[in-house]
Amino acid sequence: MRRLDLQDKETAEKVLELQAASYKIEAQIIDFYDIPPLKDTIDSLRKSGEIFYGYFEDEALAGIISYKVIGNTLDIHRVAVHPSFFRMGIAQKMVNFIEGAEAGINKVVVCTGKENKPAVNLYLKNGYKKTEDIEIGRNIYLTAFEKII
Repeated sequence: MRRLDLQDKETAEKVLELQAASYKIEAQIIDFYDIPPLKDTIDSLRKSGEIFYGYFEDEALAGIISYKVIGNTLDIHRVAVHPSFFRMGIAQKMVNFIEGAEAGINKVVVCTGKENKPAVNLYLKNGYKKTEDIEIGRNIYLTAFEKII
């Protein structure tokens, strides 16, 4: 895991490419194609205010995770694995890493598509508790999770 500098154009392009490939799969799973990360640009990534980390396999960017810290809460904004690296435990490793990335954190929050069963299962098996379902479109829901650490 390495912290990513999105001011570096090549890094930002790789993040954008990985994110697009990953979130297209989620869009298909939940049958909702208006996912905000699919609309990102290099500029919007840079202006997001999020801290980005990358997971690498032989120097290839295989996954990204981003978050913001709000008080004593770590708010995960993106978890994306390139489809070429699905089912290798990368999302698990990134979530485990990020839970200990910042001092003074006692809660982690995250949302994912309610119908995105792989992501929902990832959070549940790692001790996250469902807090609510949020309707973001007609019959389209996000599920919010939190974990006290």
